[in-house]
Order: sequence, then structure tokens, then C-alpha cells
Amino acid sequence: MSRPALSLCFRLRWISALAGLSLAGSVHGADLWTIAQDALENDADLASARAGFQVTEAGRDIQRGTLLPQISAGGNVSHSRVYSSPGQTQRDPALAPGPIIENDDTINSVGLSLEAEQALYDPTRRAQLARAEREIDRDALSLAVSEQQLLFAVADAYFEILRAHDVLGARQAQEIAISRQLEQARERFEVGLIAITDVHEAQASYDLARAQRIAAESAMQVRFEALERLTGHRYDSIAALDDEIPIVPPEPVSREDWVRLAMDNSPMVRMAEAGIEVARSTLEVSRAGQRPVVAAFANYGWSDTDRSGGTYNSESQVGVRASVPLYTGGSTQAQVRQSGFALEVSQYDFEAQRRDTIQQVRSLFTQINNDVETVEARRQAIVSNQSALEATRSGYEVGTRNIVDVLNAEQNLFNAVADHAEARYDYVLGLLQLQQQTGLLGPESIRAINDWLTEEGAVSLELPDETSDDAVMNIGERPVAPS
Repeated sequence: MSRPALSLCFRLRWISALAGLSLAGSVHGADLWTIAQDALENDADLASARAGFQVTEAGRDIQRGTLLPQISAGGNVSHSRVYSSPGQTQRDPALAPGPIIENDDTINSVGLSLEAEQALYDPTRRAQLARAEREIDRDALSLAVSEQQLLFAVADAYFEILRAHDVLGARQAQEIAISRQLEQARERFEVGLIAITDVHEAQASYDLARAQRIAAESAMQVRFEALERLTGHRYDSIAALDDEIPIVPPEPVSREDWVRLAMDNSPMVRMAEAGIEVARSTLEVSRAGQRPVVAAFANYGWSDTDRSGGTYNSESQVGVRASVPLYTGGSTQAQVRQSGFALEVSQYDFEAQRRDTIQQVRSLFTQINNDVETVEARRQAIVSNQSALEATRSGYEVGTRNIVDVLNAEQNLFNAVADHAEARYDYVLGLLQLQQQTGLLGPESIRAINDWLTEEGAVSLELPDETSDDAVMNIGERPVAPS
């Protein structure tokens, strides 16, 4: 078995192990590891990819069968009646005097045949078998790509929920703070301390904060439902990201080391490279159409009838036959040219994928290192904006600052809180995406990130009641191939 197919067997083992641990029905208090197990078991796209790989494996067995002995048996039973009219049975009266007699004969016959053939030299079938082997290698890597894409999609959906929750928390706190500011503005206006314009400014800020909070609530519900599509399960709550996660640059610390890892391990790059081998095998199939075919054969036939004086016949034959294509109207040469161009296409596709992976890895590495600094900068921005807000409020109390300054300071503070949450989740997802591009994303990656989660402050969402069955998104019973 080739290296990609062997690697696939090991992947299928740990997928089965994960699936065996998955939970059925709704999950309460799920974490990233639990949800990843549910996705590996229930994602319809991954299930389709697995079935597609089995289709490719079966195609290899079909091509192998064409090189093995081909044996067939046949038989026939027939009933026939031969009738000759007087006009059809003329005779010479001088030679055979007497009346003309009609001829009416019924014949029953039976026959059996047995034939066997074994290819001795068939370059086309051998080239087709070699191509089927290369297709298995390519599709094994394609399945690995699907698995890694699913793991990242689950992590992305999971942390998008947490991102939406943190942003929602900031918007709720902002709405409450501005609402209190609006109440104070109204009270100050009633006693004549401020003008009506300040009340209008506070009202406008409150309306904006309320609109932002409503949008954040909607975004959070959408994120929960996106996660349900991947797993077929509905989750009442998920574990939150701990406040003190390690925000450090990725290891190894060299960008080119990550590029080398990607060139050696990226299933996307290796799949594109395997596509070249498939195209090269297809070219060999086309060229084989110009070569002779040699096969050994043996056959036996037996027949019998009940005609008067009936006899039976039998014959057997053993030999070798060969055929050489002399002229096919130019179609064989056209197929060779077509396959040659297809090989060229696959080579350019590989180069495009290689360049794209290098660019993605370099960009992600740079982005993650920037995220490390950004998270700390955003954390400090919260402290700075908090201090600025307190100073602005003090100035407002003594009349040196107006209400617009206070509202802007509050807006800046809550924007800083939301930006800090955004930066943390960008860092986590960037790490996972970098591992995906380099082919290193797997169960160990999910386990490592899962250790950063905590049940304290778990995120929950009360979804509207559904009238349909809760299992409507379940993948259901596995189809069984016909025997």
C-alpha cells in the first residue's frame, strides 16, 4: 500500500475512536473537543468524502479484475419446426412416381459453451490499473484535506460564538452605561444645568448603542446555528476561553521553517502533486492504445438435436490471439495529445498551489506574530481608555468637559473591550489556520486548544423553540452498499 493510503488508514482509526466517544442528541456544556467529535461523526460533507474514497478504491479493484482470467459459460435450448409445401418439394415423376408428400418436421436442440481468456500482454489495462492506484493516493490526500478543513471549520465556528458573546457583552455594558448617562442628562436638564442639545446627544448615543447590542445578539444566534450545521446537534452552552491563555509566537520561530513544513506536509500541496501522477498515468493509458494486445484463450462447445438419426457435436479450441491497432482514424493520437495537455495543466495547478501555500503560510506567520503584540496593545488600550473615561467624567462634573466628550470616552472604552476580544480570537484561529496550511492540524491541536477553555463563564444561548424534530439535522442511518 502506498504512503498516502497507509496514512489514511491511521487517520481513519483515530476518527473511529473519536466517533465512538461522541454524544447523541443535544449536548449540554460542550467544549471544543466534544464538538469536534460530533462533527467528525455527523458532518455530511466529510461522510461524502469518505464514501467517495471508497468509490475510488472499488475502481482500482475493477481495473485489477480485467487483468485476471475471464471465464464465461453459456447455453441455449431451442424448438423449431420445418414445414415444406408441395409446391416447394418438386420432383421428377419419371424418377419417383407416386403422390407428392408434404414435409413437416419438428426439431428440439440444446447447446452448451464454455470460454476462458487470460490477458498475456495488455498495456492499456495495466496502465489503467496504475492510474487507479495513483487516483487512490490522490483521493487519500483529498480526504485528509477534508478532515483538516472540518476541524478548522468547527474551531472557527466555536470561537466565532465566543467572539460574538464577548462583543455582545461589551455592547450590553455600553448600552447600560449610556442609558445611565442619558438619565443623568435628563435630570441635569430638568434643573437647568445643561442645554437640551446635551440630552439629544445622549439619546443619539443610546440609540446607537442599542442598535449595536441588537446586532450583536443576532450575530451570536447565527454563530450557534452555524455550529449546529456542522455537527447535527444543538448545544445549550459551550466552554469559554480562559482569560490567561499563552499569547506567544508560533514555534518554530522562523517563517521559512514553517514554509518547509508546509512543503513537506501540506495535504493540499501533496494532493496537487499526486494529481500530476494521475495525469501522467492517463497519458500512459493513451499511449498504450497504440500497442498490440496478446491473450490466451480456450473454449469448448457442445450441441445436440432430436432430429431422426440425431447426432451431437462438440468442439474445443485452445490458442493465443493477438491484435494490433493499425489505424483508428487519428483518435488514438488525439487522445495522446489531449492527455499531454492535461498533464501540463496538472503541473501548472501544482505550481499554483505551491505558491499559494507559501504565501498563505508566510502571511499567517506574520499575522500571528502581529496578533501577539496586538493582544497586549489592546489590553493596555482598555486600561488607558478606562482612565480617560474617569478623567472625562470628572471634568464633566466640574464643567470643563461636555457630555459629548463623556459619550465618546465611553464609546472608546467599550470599543477597546470588543477589540481586545477580537484580537484574542484572531490569535487562536490564526494558530489553527497556520497548522492547517502546513498539514499539522489534527486531534492533538484540538486537544491543546481545548485545554485553554474553562467551564467558568460558559456561553449559552436560548434559541427559539422549533416545531420540527430536534434530530432534523442529524446525518441519520448510514447507507449500506448493495451486496
